Amino acid sequence: MISEKARKAMEGIGLTSYEIKAYTTLLVEGALTAQELSIRSGVPYSKIYEVLGKLEEKGWIESDGSRPTKFYPRSPATALEAMKARMESEMRDAESTIVGELMPLYDKSGAKEKPEIWVLRGLHNILAKVKEVILGCEKELLVALPAVAEGMSKQMQPLLRQLREKGVRITILASESTSSEVIKALSRVAEVRFKDSMFGGGVISDSRQVILLLASERMGNEPLAILAEHTGLAGFAREYFNYLWKEARDIDYHS
Repeated sequence: MISEKARKAMEGIGLTSYEIKAYTTLLVEGALTAQELSIRSGVPYSKIYEVLGKLEEKGWIESDGSRPTKFYPRSPATALEAMKARMESEMRDAESTIVGELMPLYDKSGAKEKPEIWVLRGLHNILAKVKEVILGCEKELLVALPAVAEGMSKQMQPLLRQLREKGVRITILASESTSSEVIKALSRVAEVRFKDSMFGGGVISDSRQVILLLASERMGNEPLAILAEHTGLAGFAREYFNYLWKEARDIDYHS
């Protein structure tokens, strides 16, 4: 009697299959006794009173005082408003109980919520996170490889091949000092351009995760990276990458 979309919507707000059958039958047939409704809806008679009780409790139907009792459908709009008001009331009660009881435990434990930004130190730690971000990419991967990261690029190549096979679009900015061997390998799985004088480098995955790689003499050339799971920062990094890409130089060969 109703579309699959409407059925799923009703199930999504907590109605069972039997409750949906009973209610929609009442909408079409009008007022019915429990026995009549069981026959016309296909809900077993052994279950019909339980189903009617739940529907009445949830505000979808009403009953009169006749013998035998007849059941009437309420307007869907009215039923939804009643259900919404009840759910909001239950949510407020649950929120008060949960926050009141659990927040003191959270505060006492000293636990911290997951941060959006991490600082990574050391090539090993940075490379581990880069691999994790690459493997989680689904649509687009942007990579800026400064000269200091050439060694890292060799370890990334098998992962980049996996992404390419999944249909992920890969774009790479490489330093002109990067070896021709590495450039050829990267060109097989990505679109590559040269860009010198990059301030660090990084990886941007699906405009939601970004790793910014920094290294300078002040840091003693120790690799340092910032990992962010922040769509705003990732979006800004993507815009800057595209700006650099427009200024970059195409390579002369593909293989």
